[in-house]
Amino acid sequence: MARNSNGTIGILTGGGDCPGLNPVIRAVVRRADMLNYRVLGIKNGWLGLVKGIAEPLSLISVSGILPRGGTILGTSRTNPLKNEEDKKRVYANLKKFKIDYLIAVGGEDTLGVARKLSAEGVKVIGIPKTIDNDIAGTDQTFGFDTAVSIVTEAIDRLHTTAESHQRVMVVEVMGRHTGWIATVGGLAGGADCILIPEEPMTIEEICEVLEKRHSRGRLFSIVVVAEGFKLAGYGDVVTKDKKVDQFGHEHLGGIGEVVAQEIEKRTGYETRVTVLGHVQRGGSPTAFDRVLGTRYGVKAVDLIHEGKLGMMVCLKGNRITYIPLKKAMTKLKYVDRELIDTAEIFYG
Repeated sequence: MARNSNGTIGILTGGGDCPGLNPVIRAVVRRADMLNYRVLGIKNGWLGLVKGIAEPLSLISVSGILPRGGTILGTSRTNPLKNEEDKKRVYANLKKFKIDYLIAVGGEDTLGVARKLSAEGVKVIGIPKTIDNDIAGTDQTFGFDTAVSIVTEAIDRLHTTAESHQRVMVVEVMGRHTGWIATVGGLAGGADCILIPEEPMTIEEICEVLEKRHSRGRLFSIVVVAEGFKLAGYGDVVTKDKKVDQFGHEHLGGIGEVVAQEIEKRTGYETRVTVLGHVQRGGSPTAFDRVLGTRYGVKAVDLIHEGKLGMMVCLKGNRITYIPLKKAMTKLKYVDRELIDTAEIFYG
């Protein structure tokens, strides 16, 4: 005899793809099934609620997705609140699909939309996701550990070719507003200079670090630069083109090339650039991100079951807890001063 359902939970993944999304989806479905909720997967982030594209998720449909990168639901950078017509479609589709509760998995933009919908009465739970690790309110987001591992491995590999050719290798990594990936990945990989948005530097200061290293007989160097780094005296951030997404974000990229050209011009050291780009997002999540995503997914369903809505799950120390969405997205989380100071000990 079929059980009466406690309701329908809709889940969407928005913004950039991120290792650990599939573990979240799997955990939501498993926990929801245990607590007698139906789960509906909304396709391609907020776009799925605008266009009315969704599919039921079952234990079978999430079987085997734990180690997979990306998201089986698809994603997009759609802003459903950009115009009134799209917003009306969101509410109409929530009603059409009989979605009682919504779990939004994403970064500052996706959760920003969730916060606004929650304020209007939609029963929402947010799950923080970004490889940038810049969401205030949680100690760490899933995807960050995987991205850092990829950056660290890349730096390890670049060390050998840099040393063989006695070159400066500039490694451009992701990090629009904050330098968490650059700082932690650079520190783990033994970078000789780390350039992040929180700490503008002049090209003279950068070259001084490298020349100091060369004066000690170390004739190669690794420079890690976050894509949002601002080179002091050179204007604003470097962009790939003039395009912006639906949340108004520019397409960043190219600061590595600018820094490399200036280093070679001013020091005479042969300099090469490696842009890691979307490699940082791709592939199988680390064990840490699989477990963190799983714990977030379980907690999100538990909060729904307990009637604690309008919340964002978060990590505090080693404990999964929650805070109100309205308090979670008020500011970005910048790299700790202590971590920056530690990295600077190894410059030059």
